[in-house]
Amino acid sequence: MMIHGLSFLSLSASVVLPWALTGMVQGQKITESLVTDVPQSSTVQENKLPNRKLISAIPGASTTYYVSGSGSDKNSGLTASSPFRTPQRAANLTKPGDTVLLMNGVYSNSSPAGSVLVVTRSGAPNAWITYKAYPGHSPKIQHNGWHGIWIKDGASYIEVNGIEVEGNNRNISLSYALSQKNNTSNPKTSGGCITVDGRGKGRPHHVRILNNKVHDCGGGGVTGLEIDYLTVDNNEIYNNAWYSPFGNSGLSLLGNWNYDNNQGYRIFITNNKVYRNRMYVPWIFNGKIQDGNGIILDRFRHDNAGAKLAPYQGRTLIANNIVYENGGGGIHAFRTNKIDVIHNTSYLNSQTPGLQTGGISMNITDDVKVLNNIVYAQSGKSAISSSGKNTNTVFNYNLYNGGSGTSGKGVNNIIADAQFVNASARDFRLKSTSPAINSGIKFDYLKTDFLGNPRVKGFAPDRGAYEIQ
Repeated sequence: MMIHGLSFLSLSASVVLPWALTGMVQGQKITESLVTDVPQSSTVQENKLPNRKLISAIPGASTTYYVSGSGSDKNSGLTASSPFRTPQRAANLTKPGDTVLLMNGVYSNSSPAGSVLVVTRSGAPNAWITYKAYPGHSPKIQHNGWHGIWIKDGASYIEVNGIEVEGNNRNISLSYALSQKNNTSNPKTSGGCITVDGRGKGRPHHVRILNNKVHDCGGGGVTGLEIDYLTVDNNEIYNNAWYSPFGNSGLSLLGNWNYDNNQGYRIFITNNKVYRNRMYVPWIFNGKIQDGNGIILDRFRHDNAGAKLAPYQGRTLIANNIVYENGGGGIHAFRTNKIDVIHNTSYLNSQTPGLQTGGISMNITDDVKVLNNIVYAQSGKSAISSSGKNTNTVFNYNLYNGGSGTSGKGVNNIIADAQFVNASARDFRLKSTSPAINSGIKFDYLKTDFLGNPRVKGFAPDRGAYEIQ
């Protein structure tokens, strides 16, 4: 992929992952010992997200299963006083309309290359299967296998809500990961946090990933592969993609398929905080570091050689997200059409030396609107970029601080200081004197901002993820 000087060898880094992992997601036994130098673990203070209540109503849910860190899989699992020990025990019993409540506890993979929770059973349109935190509890999935949560085999009408998923980054070092840069069978470096996977026996559709904390996975944070009807809302996704040789990102969707012919919104990426996802290990197929994006949509067109799926016909909404300090682009699309990138705040992305993808970049896209965003680029990096191969791709009403080689221009764009409340503390709300206030264009679909407050408070919407109140 050619992105500001990066070579494209028919496949982008995120494209290769699905096929490269096929046949090895169960993994081989890892015999390498860990190097004992300083681990590259997270030092970021964890920020609490607002409690956005998007829990689905499930009328007539047939069964509720309980899981606890102090439970036993020999229990009934039918009451809080007799919970299962593993979420997998409950998942193997679920039927449409069921709910699995995870209570306090740490849930880990039982085998070295295994996944903690594998979801293969589907709900129904009016009876979703829901996996969520027990009210007032903070369950954690902590793993060093291939997946924390793996939704596959066509499992659909599934919701994952309010769960923390932590990968293996804190247990390994950069030097160990670099020693494994040619090892495509090591889940300790390449394990993902939440994967919705359509490469196997069926393609999942109608999946909601809500209110989760997803972090420190060597592979992807939230990854969707050949899926449809996905909502990723109000998640905190950080410190992922560090150690895998496959070229992952924080939130990555690759090659969506068409569940139906609906031309409206089918993918929603909204109200997420996505930061410090980055590649430290080169992509195995060309030896370069060129992904580690915050959010990426990749190859929905299916116009590459050997593509077997038809071009994706649904629209994607990327709105009210805060993306900052990612190694690659903040929000990036490649060979993907029908996208609306609205009211996002991007700050100091493209941390990886040599990458110019900047805050928001569209590369070989069609029928795209990039409106009402705030982008603060690093010195010498692009703020908003548009490739010469885009068609019907509109950039307007964005505010950015200049940036080198910025090409996504519009007559109502503003080059100015956004005047964040405290950018050094990662508080990207706007001061009352910000030129972003009351200077956007109304986008009827969005009624609220990142915090759930009414989107239009004055005579026009504010640019960026926050609406000043």
